[in-house]
Amino acid sequence: MKSHVLLHECTMPAEQPLKQHRFHPRQYEQNRFVYPVVSRRSKGISIGVNLNPDKVCNFDCIYCQVDRRSEATTKFVEMDQLLGELDSMFGFITSGEIYEDERFSSLPGHLRRLNDIAFSGDGEPTTYRNFDEIIQQVAELKTKHSLNAVKMVLITNASMFHRDVVKRGLEILDENNGEVWAKLDAGTEDYFHLVDRTKIPFQRILDNITDASRIRPLVIQSLFMQVSGESPPQQEIDAFLNRLNEIQDSGGQLKLVQIYTVARQPAESFAAPLTNAEVDAITQRVVDKTGIQAESYYGC
Repeated sequence: MKSHVLLHECTMPAEQPLKQHRFHPRQYEQNRFVYPVVSRRSKGISIGVNLNPDKVCNFDCIYCQVDRRSEATTKFVEMDQLLGELDSMFGFITSGEIYEDERFSSLPGHLRRLNDIAFSGDGEPTTYRNFDEIIQQVAELKTKHSLNAVKMVLITNASMFHRDVVKRGLEILDENNGEVWAKLDAGTEDYFHLVDRTKIPFQRILDNITDASRIRPLVIQSLFMQVSGESPPQQEIDAFLNRLNEIQDSGGQLKLVQIYTVARQPAESFAAPLTNAEVDAITQRVVDKTGIQAESYYGC
C-alpha cells in the first residue's frame, strides 16, 4: 500500500482551537491528575492522565515545556482520586458541558469529539510503579461509560518497555483499543543525548521500540528543532531514517511517524522551532525512504 504525507496547516478553523493546542494545563479546575486538552494530533479532545505529578522524568529533553525548576505541588499519584477525576471528566465531556467553558466553547464541530485518554503528563508515565494496575483500572472505567471506541494512548519515551510491569500494561492497552506513541528524536547516540539528555543508552530505546513493535504497530513521534540556531544536520536525519528502516527490517510494525517541532515554550531558550518547510521536508523523506505514512505538525 502506498504511504502518503498528511500535512497539518497552521491555519486551523476558528481561532480558539489554535490557542488550545498551546494550552495544555496539567491541572484543570480542582483536578490534580486529569485534564482535557484539544490535541492537534488526536484531532479532537484528549483527556490527559498525569502519572508524574512530581515532575520527575528519566529524560530531561531540551524542548520539554514542563518547568522542572519549580517544586511540584503534588508528589504522589492517589489512584482513587485519579479515577474519580476521570469518572467525572467522562461525564463532563460526553454530556457536552465542557463546551460551556469559554476555553472550549468555540470549538468547531469536527473537534467536538472525545478521541482518547492519553497517559503522559509531567514525566515518563511508564516509570509509575503500578503502571499495569492503573491501565487496567482506566480500561474498566472506560467500559463502564460505554466508551469502547475511545482510544487509550500511551505517550512514552520507550525507556521502560523491557520491564515486566510495563509489558503487562501494554498488553492491557492492546486489549482496550490502545495505541502506543513512542518517542524517537534522533538517529545517533550523540544527538540523542544532546536533545533528550538522559543516561539511558540510545540502543536501549531502539531495542525497546523494536521489541514492542513486533507485537503491536507503534506510532513514532519525533521532534526536530533548531538547537542554538542550527537545524538538525542532514546526516542526522539520514541516520534517523536508517533507524526506522532497521526497526522494520527486524520485524517491527510502524504505522505512522509524526514529525513535529517546538510549539510551546521549551525548557531551554536555545531550542527553537523549525520552519514549516523544514518539517515538511523531513516528513517527505520519511515517506520516501521508509514507506511509512507520516504527518507534519508545525510550530506556529
